[in-house]
Amino acid sequence: MHKYLPHTKEDIDLMLNKIGIKKIEDLTDYIDKDLLYKKSYGIPSQTSDLELTKELINLSKQNKELTIFRGYGAYDVYTPSVNGALTSRQEFLTSYTPYQPEVSQGTLQYIFEYQSMICDLTNMDVTNASMYDGATATAEAMFMATSHTRKNKILLSPTINKRTIEVIKTYGKYRNVEFIFLDEKDGLTDLSNLDSLLDGVAGVIFQNPNHYGNIENLNGISKLTNKHNALFIINQDPQSLALYQTPGMLGADIAVGDLQSLGMPLSFGGAYAGYLATTKKLMRKMPGRICGVTNDLDGKRAFVLTLQAREQHIRRAKANSNICSNQSLMALSAAIYLSTLGPSGFKDVAKLSLNGAHYLKNELLKTNLFTEPFNKHHFKEFTLKFNGDVERLDNYLLKNNYLGPIHLGNNLLTFAVTEKRTKAEIDEFVKVVGAFKWNIMIL
Repeated sequence: MHKYLPHTKEDIDLMLNKIGIKKIEDLTDYIDKDLLYKKSYGIPSQTSDLELTKELINLSKQNKELTIFRGYGAYDVYTPSVNGALTSRQEFLTSYTPYQPEVSQGTLQYIFEYQSMICDLTNMDVTNASMYDGATATAEAMFMATSHTRKNKILLSPTINKRTIEVIKTYGKYRNVEFIFLDEKDGLTDLSNLDSLLDGVAGVIFQNPNHYGNIENLNGISKLTNKHNALFIINQDPQSLALYQTPGMLGADIAVGDLQSLGMPLSFGGAYAGYLATTKKLMRKMPGRICGVTNDLDGKRAFVLTLQAREQHIRRAKANSNICSNQSLMALSAAIYLSTLGPSGFKDVAKLSLNGAHYLKNELLKTNLFTEPFNKHHFKEFTLKFNGDVERLDNYLLKNNYLGPIHLGNNLLTFAVTEKRTKAEIDEFVKVVGAFKWNIMIL
């Protein structure tokens, strides 16, 4: 018997016909042909270790090393060496769900420590053992709101990351969730008519800092949501929690976000993890699992799975969520990162990002290639309007080994600066950008 059940030709043809394509290669049509593996013999069924190593080294040489000034949810952050050394240990790397607590004390303990740190960062009462990423955590928070209030309308800020909005809408489509978007004004959410829109709404979701990088003023929102029996949900970059008001301080009911900025390398898009924290009142609506601490029969401290409100433990129809696992390894990585930096180090890292972003913005404005459309408070990302051809600028920066800002439309470019960017790197980037207009003249 096969270790894995292979697909027969009939199986493959049936699947291809179902999704409306003729051959498997059509699934990768959207990928640039220059990125496809071109060896005439294809991928060999077997090869020696030496040959494989040489082939992979040659392939890796085709990658460009870029200095990154782009974020929008995935940031070029510093990863302490200890993270890789510990998370790659086999007892962590191969561990799975700790169904038997008596033999899973180590796994349960680091999840418990992770939960404790997230509660400290967010000022919330309780958090689960982590989520897949920030986008799915936000979607699950939406379901908590609809389940708790028994309403199906959700208010969304228009300044949430567009990719997160797409995930939320995809999740909500199959549960008949109705979405209402607030208005946007000067790079922030327009809150002027929020009170009138909250009637009959399950919850309202904001992102802070928002997708422009601007800091939203969310003071007083909790009073309005409490008045209308709606839930107040904030998606927040955890690195910003070191310097800005936390969801708990603002009276949020649910706090969510992506943990990638806590030392997780870009890694071509993952694996990352998300956090979801809430109040005691909503604890039993939380997806996933919660690890807790108790005493065993001998009075010794013991870690256990305290709450498991998911479909593997209860009937699927009554489960709060269909998420079947947590990002335990990545949660461990976040816990190691926070432990390594400590509270003061965590603040220092956030300040490096903050100061670097403000310095870069001021220097870019001096080039006269940009104008400032919003002039709002921001953290490590900011948005400027470019006075030229965005596509040509992007290609120019790539040619000079930079991954530049993301284009939000209407010539609005969002830059990001993390703790990895030195003053010398920022100055060189500004010099290259400033030379763009002269290059255009030569061309």
